[in-house]
Formats: sequence, structure tokens, C-alpha cells
Amino acid sequence: MFTHEVQSTTQHNNPASAGQQIWQQTKFELLLTTRRGENVLVTLIIPVLLLIFFASLGVIPVGPNGSKVDALLPGILAIAIIAAGMVNLGIATAYERYYGVLKRLGSSPLSRSKLIVAKILTILVLEIIQVLLLIGVAILFYGWKLTGSFPLMLLCLILGTIAFAALGLAMAGALRAEMTLAGANALFLVFILLGGGILPLDHLPAPIAALAQILPAAALTQALQQTMIAGGSFPTSPLIILLIWAIIILFVAMRTFKWE
Repeated sequence: MFTHEVQSTTQHNNPASAGQQIWQQTKFELLLTTRRGENVLVTLIIPVLLLIFFASLGVIPVGPNGSKVDALLPGILAIAIIAAGMVNLGIATAYERYYGVLKRLGSSPLSRSKLIVAKILTILVLEIIQVLLLIGVAILFYGWKLTGSFPLMLLCLILGTIAFAALGLAMAGALRAEMTLAGANALFLVFILLGGGILPLDHLPAPIAALAQILPAAALTQALQQTMIAGGSFPTSPLIILLIWAIIILFVAMRTFKWE
């Protein structure tokens, strides 16, 4: 009996594995996300309203299948990912840091990298809802059909999520909450203008269009455009640019993130 008690005590005192810590923190982050219902609602609804609004305008080019939504949906999906990862997650995390929530986590066995992974997994759950909602609206109201590669589209969405969630966390972990709020919203507007999802890049001045080509927003939009259309070329260049951004920003976020 004594041996059994010692073993039970030892097992109880053993620290949780990295996977268990990430899973527990992810569940906690999901709980916190549900408590920010108004922010989540805005994050979900704004991309849908943008899709409906711009689909009703006559300035949007028609896609290869004869529908405006064919050309518009990839860009709106990119905007949704940027809004959820960089804006929503970045600002929420910045204020968690401001109010001392992260300081308490810093005294636990949870490392910065595990916290970042848990937050990215949480935002992936939110984006699954976003993508399903946008695609559902496109199918029900505009007769949209996916004619490209679903696995490649999924890969683009995951890489985009990592890149923009890491960007939001990098700002939240290094800047004051007010600076993160202003910076995330300012970058969001820049990425909408230079992402190529609503305003084609060839409508921009040549120097600005060249700069936009190497930014993650345009890379994500172009990758989605090429993978969601039948017969589209493999998005080698956009995927490489997106992957490079994702790796660099995630590395910076993990190295510079501060608990307080």
C-alpha cells in the first residue's frame, strides 16, 4: 500500500507534458474567447458583410466561372484570417498582458512558445467557423462551388493563420496595449488595400504593387485565388512568401514575447 501511495504521489507531482499543457491552455483560451462574445461576433460578421456588399457592386471583376464571388471570396477569406489572427487575437492578448493575466501565467510551467501555440490553435477554431460561414453564404446566396483543390486551400488557410496570428502576438508581446490596438488596426487597413482581394494589385501604382507582392496579405490572397479555381497554377511563389513570413514572424513572436 505504501508503494502504491508513493507511486500515486509521484505521478501526481510529475509536471504535465508539453502536449497536455498546450491542450489545457487551448481550452482555457477558448473559454476566454467565448466571454468576448461581442468581439467574436464582429470578427465573424464583418467579413460576411464585406462579401455581400462588394458582391453587389458593379466594380468587382467576374471570375472564370462567370461569378463575382469567384474573384471576391479568396480575398474576403484572407481578410477574415487577418481580422481574427492579427487584430482580434493581437488586441485581446495585449490587454491580457496589460491587466496582468499573462504575468500570472508566467509563474506557471507554461512557456512562451506553448502559450503562443495554444493561442494559434484557439484562433484556428474561430477561423473554421469563419470559413464555414463565408463559404455557406457564398453557396446559398451566390451558387458558388469550389472547383480547385481543397487540400491546397486548407494549407493556405493554415499558413495564413500562423503568419497573422503570430504577427498579432508579436505586437501584443512587445508593445503596450494602446500601441497594439492602433498598430493592429492600421496594419489591417494597409493589408486590405494592398492585399489584392478587393482592389486588384494591377490597379495600384507600380512601386506600391511591387511592394504588395512580397507582403503576407497579397501572398495569402494570391495563393487562395490560385487554389480555389479549377485549372489554376500551383501557387509556388505565394506559398513560399507566405511560409517565409510565417516562420520569421513566429520566431520573432516566440523570442520577443514578454509576460508583462
